[in-house]
Amino acid sequence: MTRQPMNILYIMSDEHQARALGCAGHEIVQTPNLDALAAGGTRFTAAYTPSPICVPARAALATGRPVYETGYWCNGSPYDGQHQGWGHMLQAAGHPVRSIGKLHYRRAEDPTGFDEQVVPMHVVDGVGDILGAVRDELPVRHRTRTLSEGIGAGESGYTRYDRQITAETCRWLSQEAAAQAKPWVLFVSLVCPHFPLIAPEDFFALYPPDAMPAPRDRPEDGIARHPWIEALAGCQIYDRFFTEETRRVAIAAYYGLCSFLDDNIGRILASLEAAGLAGTTRVIYTSDHGDSLGTRGLWGKSTMYEEAAAVPLILAGPDVPAGRERATPVTLTDLHPTFLEGVGLEARDETRSGRSLFDLAAGDEAPDRVAFSEYHAAGAISGAFMIRKGRFKLIHYTGFAPELFDLTADPLERRDLAADPAHAAILADLQGELRARCDSDAVDARAKADQAALVARHGGRAAVVARGSFAGTPAPGEKPVYG
Repeated sequence: MTRQPMNILYIMSDEHQARALGCAGHEIVQTPNLDALAAGGTRFTAAYTPSPICVPARAALATGRPVYETGYWCNGSPYDGQHQGWGHMLQAAGHPVRSIGKLHYRRAEDPTGFDEQVVPMHVVDGVGDILGAVRDELPVRHRTRTLSEGIGAGESGYTRYDRQITAETCRWLSQEAAAQAKPWVLFVSLVCPHFPLIAPEDFFALYPPDAMPAPRDRPEDGIARHPWIEALAGCQIYDRFFTEETRRVAIAAYYGLCSFLDDNIGRILASLEAAGLAGTTRVIYTSDHGDSLGTRGLWGKSTMYEEAAAVPLILAGPDVPAGRERATPVTLTDLHPTFLEGVGLEARDETRSGRSLFDLAAGDEAPDRVAFSEYHAAGAISGAFMIRKGRFKLIHYTGFAPELFDLTADPLERRDLAADPAHAAILADLQGELRARCDSDAVDARAKADQAALVARHGGRAAVVARGSFAGTPAPGEKPVYG
């Protein structure tokens, strides 16, 4: 449908767990600004990333297409504008479209659908993390040890960068936004709470480490992990370097970074209000993926469990239903028609499966709608695919047994129902939904073939493994440290 044209302020964070919000019922995390945004708008409670790692997720966001259609498989295959998306369509219609902050595309010079990129972050050297494309035999990523080092209170390149992004955003809203000739889309991309797990002192102080809960469902507690997850943990060996004490410090720092993020968002929203634009601007908040945060002995993203694959998603604005929660499954690819419809453009496109979130927020629940995600990147011994439909979630691992969870009865995903005869019909239904979207075996083979060619272009497996990788893309002006 066509709705009243308005500006869109789109705020995205990095690695923010869907549950790590006060409005999501978290017992510890303090996010008053995001809570207020949700109270004045609609929060989607079953929102997912198209792929639980930065570069593929952001490419899917940019194009409105799943990863298997575009081939942006991992952090070594960054978006280059070859597959056009909502940004290009906005430009063609004369709508201003700008980014401030992290994009994680190939390079600023590529035609990725922005009139201007302000203080952008892109992949290292236009190449990114080639080690993540090594999947014939998973390497051990020794650089993961840095996650547990230097954690706690302080400043990092990312916190300084987020302050810069926030300042640039507030300046644009106060000085330039009102002068735009047509409704605009401003993509503000903050980095926190992405590691390093170092939170500014005032925010770290909100979360005493001794009061933090220990990570749950660890193998040391007798919890058996799926073989695919065991392979991931053998590659991404983050947890080996932690102690019980430092795990609590890390969790405190992560929560502190969530509150730091919330404070920056509060400053941005205050600037929008002060500029007199709140009545003509719709606001969207989400993240590219979540973080396991020690659950199951895992850190970072890369899995289809809720802590990594689910994302927060809030819509607010003059015509968005207030105080509403929607359980309809959605993903970041639904933002493609959302941006177009939001500024008043026709969003109908039979080649894309997304649906406007404004329509989904205003309409009835659609429990049979399917959310789809996939993963072919660092630590993936084979392709992983997710189908969320209603209360159930299927995780399909190429070459391994699947997992099936009832997220209403078992929100922590502790009871795998895939082998339960009572749930055979549900399993078959969700497997049929997966087959209707793609041939998962063929997608897995294509991803591995593309990645093997990428590795070969960079000197072959031995050279790529010997070079290693870095602990997160450095903020602008900083250099990567390989290991």
